Amino acid sequence: MSGLTVPIVLQLVGVAIIIAEIIIPSGGIISILAALVFGYSLYIAFTQFSPGTGMLFVLADMIIIPVLIYVGLRMIAKSPVTLNATLSKAKGVISQEPGLEGYLGKNGLSKTDLRPAGFAMIDGKRVDVVTRGEYISKQTPIVVHGVIGNQIIVRERVEK
Repeated sequence: MSGLTVPIVLQLVGVAIIIAEIIIPSGGIISILAALVFGYSLYIAFTQFSPGTGMLFVLADMIIIPVLIYVGLRMIAKSPVTLNATLSKAKGVISQEPGLEGYLGKNGLSKTDLRPAGFAMIDGKRVDVVTRGEYISKQTPIVVHGVIGNQIIVRERVEK
């Protein structure tokens, strides 16, 4: 066994600790441990061998560690541990209730105080509505001003 066994093993342990940091988020505590292991490995390489050997370890660390982190992240992204579910129309997922656009321009009556959110009766249906920030009291005539996403935006109906 050569004298470089200890620094090489410490380097491999440091890589394993970095991979553990990717899997187990610790707020950087595990990364500090990895930095200490790498530092001790470099200390041994520089002091017990030669500055040239130490520089080879530094160069190897600068190349190998980023590559291993990249590969580790790619592998974890494809592993069964991660959430790989995708939401799509084919699976029946919709971002907006169908038919909300049909309320645009319709009149109704606020059933609760709208400050700015509440309920209203529009076309005989109780629906969630919001205002643009203004307060509308209960039992006030309203008109649907817009539909954005799942929000029905109303304003007070002004009689002409």
